[in-house]
Amino acid sequence: MAEETNVLHQELTSEEAAKQEALLEKHEKAARTRKFSSPVLNKALSLFCFLFTIYHLAYASGIRMMQMVNFKHHAIHVGLILILSFVLYPAWEKASRKRIAWYDYFFTAIAIAEPIYVFIRYDAFISTGFKPSTLDVIMGTLLVILVLEATRRISGMALPILCVIFLLYGIFGRYIPGLFRHRGYDWVSIIKYLTTDIYGIYGSSIKVSATYIIMFIIFGEVMNKCGMGQLFNDLASSIAGGTKGGPAKVGVIASGLLGMINGAAVAVVVTTGSFTIPLMKKNNYSDEFAGAVVATASVGGQLMPPIMGAAAFVMAETLGVKYAIIVTAAIIPAIVYYSGILFQVQLRANKEKMYGLPKDQLPKISTVLKERGHLIIPIAFLVIMMFASGWTVLKIAFWSILITIAVAELRPVSRMSLKDVYDAFAQAARSTVSVAISCACVGIIVGVCSQTGFALNIASAIISIGRNAFPTIPALSLFLTLLFTMVTCMILGMGLPSIPSYLITATIAAPALIQLGVPDLAAHMFCFYFAMFANLTPPVALASFAAAGISGGNPMKTGWVSVKLAIAGFIVPYMFIYNQGLLLYDVNLFSGAWILLTSVIGVALISVAAEGFLFTKVPIPVRVLSGAAALLLISSEPISDVVGLVVTVSIVLLQHMLAKRKPLVGV
Repeated sequence: MAEETNVLHQELTSEEAAKQEALLEKHEKAARTRKFSSPVLNKALSLFCFLFTIYHLAYASGIRMMQMVNFKHHAIHVGLILILSFVLYPAWEKASRKRIAWYDYFFTAIAIAEPIYVFIRYDAFISTGFKPSTLDVIMGTLLVILVLEATRRISGMALPILCVIFLLYGIFGRYIPGLFRHRGYDWVSIIKYLTTDIYGIYGSSIKVSATYIIMFIIFGEVMNKCGMGQLFNDLASSIAGGTKGGPAKVGVIASGLLGMINGAAVAVVVTTGSFTIPLMKKNNYSDEFAGAVVATASVGGQLMPPIMGAAAFVMAETLGVKYAIIVTAAIIPAIVYYSGILFQVQLRANKEKMYGLPKDQLPKISTVLKERGHLIIPIAFLVIMMFASGWTVLKIAFWSILITIAVAELRPVSRMSLKDVYDAFAQAARSTVSVAISCACVGIIVGVCSQTGFALNIASAIISIGRNAFPTIPALSLFLTLLFTMVTCMILGMGLPSIPSYLITATIAAPALIQLGVPDLAAHMFCFYFAMFANLTPPVALASFAAAGISGGNPMKTGWVSVKLAIAGFIVPYMFIYNQGLLLYDVNLFSGAWILLTSVIGVALISVAAEGFLFTKVPIPVRVLSGAAALLLISSEPISDVVGLVVTVSIVLLQHMLAKRKPLVGV
């Protein structure tokens, strides 16, 4: 049966490949690359991408001859990314995608020259008395222009415009009255800070890309090539496919698992949605609901331990803490988020009498594990080594990639040829471009914020607004500050890859929360959650729009249904700000289990309020009461937990009695 299911999936993938590519190009600007008519050019590009990956693997391996100071490695990384940007992406939407424009050869030549120049001038750059020469300023200015232009081509205008605003702020901030005024910097000072120091383009943002992101993209591409996506689909089908609302639960589980490794929400939507959305529609789910299920689960994959789409490693680097701390803190919020989606799926299935798929159409879990279960070994290795070894993240990622290739050889169904490995490595380079160039562009924002003190000023402004609104009520002041921070994060996160979104929000918004006494990790996690949800929330909801493209539903309606499904995710960040035990801060096993239990019950009540169903239709007053009880369970106070549980039991008993008076619906 599993073999038949696999054949079906392969045929579906083959038939839908063109449609998937079109959907990606429609909803993700980064997918609109050139496709050369010249076979020689295509082969040369593929070889360059392969060598790009080999270079980063060699650097991560720890080979002595590949070791160099971070600044030089970052310069090489940016140079290679810029080359790929101008080769792969045309300048305009209507420009030819079959050949490289003449001016792109010029841009590529400058991109090649930039890291060479860094190597030549490195000793001067690190000198404490360094004063940039005219050539330094010219090369630095060209680098900024190249980064802005490459970002415009790949990600659109939003991020480059934001960068230009920050650059103008750096120059003309001395003329701004009030809180945001600074002493002002000339262009030479700004360029020196952004291109010859560790705080700008070659700074922390690009370090994340040149180390963690690239390695986990390679890991993800190798896993995809050997059939990890198929394993997730089959596992999800065998576990949940036969239950009520089975196709939707399959969509949640498969999208969440793949999103955990892939980290690119739109790509995950297209990959898993092509299989799960048609199944949901056949089971009478509406177009919008089917699309929203896959969108919310795909975005949530980046919140799910142990890999979190590389976000855990980025956050650990940003905060200077161990990976294990980030992963541990993310466990309960991730469970609560996915519980919220699954509760709503279950309630919808009960309400609309949706049953699972016939068991004879589902793969057996034993067969799935026998055929592809060995692919779990590399993930287990990665997690165990992260917690138990003293190895660096780079070394662990490097060996995880090699072990994946070796383990894939254990079964014919996952075995990769040399060409498969070559293609996976080449695709990894392509997949890195959009995230890496955004990180380079974010480096401009981070650099200006650091140079001018803007981050501290915006934090002070946010706090001031909150305090002035409710000067005598600290709790409401904090809540209003959280609300402003949430809006800031979602606006900054619109249309950007997840990790660059987090890096911007962590720079600009997180300091406001930290100044109010919120622990660093909780503040950064709060910003990360809402930067992610920008992919779900209209008017810019890329994951939801891509899912609507598969389901045939209305894009905006799909976006709003996604918000409803992800309602737990919008509440969870507030939960762990007010109840930091949710992040397992200083809690014992019993306390952690109790927090998880009350949080899951609270999310179940929110789902009842959102769906308006529990055994039978829920009256509006009871829906309001369910929401209030959920808020009580969110609090860390024992009294509120007890009251919330009493109200929960009362609601369940009341609904059960109401259901007995009417014909039972879907139970």
